[in-house]
This record gives sequence, C-alpha cells and structure tokens, in this order.
Amino acid sequence: MTLTPLPAFDDNYLWLLDNGREALVFDPGDAAPVAAALDARGLTLAGILLTHHHGDHVGGVDTLRPRLRGPVYAPVTEKMPEPVQRVQGGDSIELLGLRFAVMDVPGHTSGHIAYFAADAGEPGPLLFCGDTLFSAGCGRLFEGTAAQMHASLQSLAALPPDTRVCCAHEYTLSNLRFAREVDPDNTDLAAYAAWCEGERAAGRPTLPGRIGTELRINPFLRCAQAALRDAARRHAPLKLPAEPSPVDVFATLREWKNGFR
Repeated sequence: MTLTPLPAFDDNYLWLLDNGREALVFDPGDAAPVAAALDARGLTLAGILLTHHHGDHVGGVDTLRPRLRGPVYAPVTEKMPEPVQRVQGGDSIELLGLRFAVMDVPGHTSGHIAYFAADAGEPGPLLFCGDTLFSAGCGRLFEGTAAQMHASLQSLAALPPDTRVCCAHEYTLSNLRFAREVDPDNTDLAAYAAWCEGERAAGRPTLPGRIGTELRINPFLRCAQAALRDAARRHAPLKLPAEPSPVDVFATLREWKNGFR
C-alpha cells in the first residue's frame, strides 16, 4: 500500500491510499489533485471516505463520481453530497483488502467520524481523523462540546502508539508554537518542533504523525497531567475550579488556542 498526502487549498491534505491498481481517497475537498494523482499513476478510484460535512472535505465528491468504481462512505448524522453509504462508530468496512473500523469522534462537528485500519501492514496502523486530531493540536469546537472533543481525543489516544495519524491540515508548526507556550519545559516537544521545522523548510509534509509522538507532545491529549493543569491555571486562574478536571483543562487550553497568535 502507498499512502500519499495530496496538498489542496492553502493547507489541506487529501489522503490517497493505493495498492498500485486501485485507490481510496479520504476527504476530497478538491477533485483536481485527486484526478491528477489517479491519472499519473493509472489508478482506479475504488472508494471515497468522508469524515465530516465541511466543504473543504466534501467539495470534490460530485466531480469525482464519474470515475468512481465503488462506494462513498459518510457519517450517519451529517448533511452530505448524496448518494452515500452511512456509517457510524462500531461499524466496519472493507476496501482494498483492509478493514476500517469507524469511530465516532464528535466535537469539531456533531457527527464527525474517523477511520482506523489496524492491519495496514508496515509501517503501522492507519488513522484518518479529519479535523479532530492534528499534530500537536486538535480541531476547533464548531458544533460539539469540550467534553465531547476531550472524549473523542482520548479514544484516539488509546490507539496503538505506532498508528500513523493522517489528519487533514498542515497546521503543525502553528500548533507547535502554541504547545511550546503552554509546555515550555517539554524536551520531546522541542526536539519534535526542530524536526518539523526542517521538514517544512525542505518542502516536505510533517504528516502523517504517530499516536506515540502525540502522547508526548500534544497538550490536548495530556490534560490530566500536572504540567498542563498548571498552565491552564496560570492562563485562566479565575475560570478554573480549585481541582479542575481534565475536561476543564481541555476547555481552557482550547479557548486559549482560539485566540493565540
């Protein structure tokens, strides 16, 4: 299997997964880079998998339909470019010899889902998580609550550490700037930031990431830890209860990140 991030718009990645003959595409907000990749490699489009309803994730679906030779999968509860096959957490689908478990991960949108392939071979399992989890960050809360997003992130954090995280935006450097503001003494974070800066300077993506890396450097996955709790207290001492819960810490960090420049 070959995994390819296809750049689109200003900072999106549309993910293409192929076996040399057939391909799947995840969240094709723009049809043009997908069509170009299919043509360049002589691939048949065997399926489209959608994580949520935002236009930069679904906008290319109808343009791609004439060349599609398989299903379009989409969340049960969200408005989608029909026709689609609806799936939800607990479902599984099989495409290109891979089994994808569907996970409910609301927060960014109310019906957001993710796709996880545990047996994707080397170099590890695959997670296509849309705008829920980013490297060193997470999505904004447009429709869900802090409690929902925190629970969604914890479910993703429980996946195997070698899981490749195929998120949909190259937000890594800006996320890292915030993470280092929040957690300045984290040496893993400093080393990862240096690596990511080198990758971007060379014109390469920082993605896919790894769950194991995110558990060390992503503040939004570590809201039960003292360093993040203390940072939240310093930032918003009057908003937090005396003994803030991980959800309280997450909500404070997410609000802080919304205004961070």
